[in-house]
Amino acid sequence: MITRRTEGLLFLAAFALTIPAANWLIGNAGTVCVPQGPCLIPVAPGLMAPSGVLMVGLALVLRDMVQRRLGLWAGAFAVLVGAAISATLAPPALVMASALAFLFSEAADMAVFTPLQKRGLILAVVASSAVGLVVDSVIFLTVAFGSLDFLAGQIVGKALMVALSLPLVAMIRRRDLARGW
Repeated sequence: MITRRTEGLLFLAAFALTIPAANWLIGNAGTVCVPQGPCLIPVAPGLMAPSGVLMVGLALVLRDMVQRRLGLWAGAFAVLVGAAISATLAPPALVMASALAFLFSEAADMAVFTPLQKRGLILAVVASSAVGLVVDSVIFLTVAFGSLDFLAGQIVGKALMVALSLPLVAMIRRRDLARGW
């Protein structure tokens, strides 16, 4: 049987991998790449978003799982390390936007998740991710592009990734209850 600590370390590794993946996607993968701007993907009919939204939405949930398995301080440490990785791996034009958005969105996510997790894991993940994805979107778009043109797409794309992760979070919650965790 896998231990809580081992599972937490796996969540931490996955969380760390979302950061370079998001930075790579935004500059290299999409149905259209804007000159001097992001590569875009459709997230809803008539709504486009920078392709990195896929990984950012997932990162918000994974950070919650890191905290659930390894504790508050490990979650906080993951945010700081994630911001440093983001700054190191982002394209030069996006370093500040990527690092600031990551740092503030994950900190906001943690601030909401921490008190709510006692009331219910799904509620905590949904509420904290909702706050984190809005903070991330506003900061990233403002700093990176000086525009909120893709805000709706960013929010929808990240929310879709959070929604897609909820069955896994529910499974983890049920398993935790069965194990007495």
